[in-house]
Amino acid sequence: MVEIGQDLPSLQCGPITRTTLALFAGASGDPNPIHIDTDFARAAGLEDVFAHGMLSVGYLGRLLTQWAPQERLRTWSVRFLAITPVNAQLTLTGRVEEIFDQGGERVARIKLAVTTQSGVQTIAGEALIQL
Repeated sequence: MVEIGQDLPSLQCGPITRTTLALFAGASGDPNPIHIDTDFARAAGLEDVFAHGMLSVGYLGRLLTQWAPQERLRTWSVRFLAITPVNAQLTLTGRVEEIFDQGGERVARIKLAVTTQSGVQTIAGEALIQL
């Protein structure tokens, strides 16, 4: 039984290596050099490359679909709060914030977060999942 305040089992991902970034760039079709070329990142004023935001969003998809079947996911949105540095280790969490009826279905609103090992929250979001 799903209850308000219930935590989804957290998911640990990483470290986000340069290999991870190169593979994600190819798989996602996002070859932006800011994610894979250190010289380019430094020329842009950054210390190093950083992860694609959608990589973390993909990990959030895993968090959600490990908790509920994909066909029960109704909506899902995120807001990027900070960059994810190379070699970051991520903790992905979700908490049931609300349960309500929508369109004849019982639905849970899930609050989502992605946080680095240094405690920086990189993504906030929410999902609606049919119960």
